[in-house]
Amino acid sequence: MYQEAIEKSREEFEKAISHFKEEMSKLRTGRASASLVEDLSVDYYGSKSPLKQIASINIPEPRTIMISPWDKGALVYVEKAVRESDLNLNPVNDGIAVRINIPPLNEERRRELVKMLNNKAEESRVAVRHTREEAWDEIQELEKEGKIGEDDKFQGKDKLQKVVDEYNMKIEELRKKKEEEIMTV
Repeated sequence: MYQEAIEKSREEFEKAISHFKEEMSKLRTGRASASLVEDLSVDYYGSKSPLKQIASINIPEPRTIMISPWDKGALVYVEKAVRESDLNLNPVNDGIAVRINIPPLNEERRRELVKMLNNKAEESRVAVRHTREEAWDEIQELEKEGKIGEDDKFQGKDKLQKVVDEYNMKIEELRKKKEEEIMTV
């Protein structure tokens, strides 16, 4: 019975991992990447749209992002969205496309990015812990209802903790890999 609660929680753990991966992809590492800007909200004719829906995003050089809106009238809106984002990037509108040069990271900025990465990792671990608590409550409820015995309850708790440890290890491995990527000059 308790296996169902653990399997349900696995789905939530997977969501926490995929969210962490998404957040990590938005941290820049000194190289141009479309994922840095593709989800920026652009105020396009009165409605907010993700950049990837109104423009093509190319990486012509390792440190350059080129954004070509399908409607050239949107160039100004794209430039404004990039400028106002928290990415600290300086877009250049050449009348055809918006170009963004990614400056090399200095040591101070790298350390800031690692701090942001660690915060995002901690948020993911908190999400995993929260899901663990929900699953544990569900297991305890099964025991109260008499569907499982006390031994099964504690066996379920141990198995749940093993699954939680497994996902925390995945988060830590992803964090270490990204930190190494950020700190590499």
